[in-house]
Amino acid sequence: MGVLSYGATDYLFGDRLLAHLQVVITTKLRRRESFTLSWVPDGDGGREAIWVDNGLHIRFRYDESTIAPLNRDWLDALMDGTHRPNGLLVMPEPAAHPAKR
Repeated sequence: MGVLSYGATDYLFGDRLLAHLQVVITTKLRRRESFTLSWVPDGDGGREAIWVDNGLHIRFRYDESTIAPLNRDWLDALMDGTHRPNGLLVMPEPAAHPAKR
């Protein structure tokens, strides 16, 4: 389980999801774009959201030392979500498309 540390709070995410979130979050912050990040915590039944901007320190900490290949479709879907009024909503990884011939 990976940890997204934002300000003084830690949030738990799977390493694979966290790697994709790291790409999206750092891309947005490099562009000086703020946004809301929302997710449904495991077993909570509610929803959690944070406002992400350059004003707070952010850290990504992983259990695994290896970096798995990233899923471009998932990155695109997550990045598209940052432009919606409700911001970036964490979503499951989309199924892989069969190779085009």
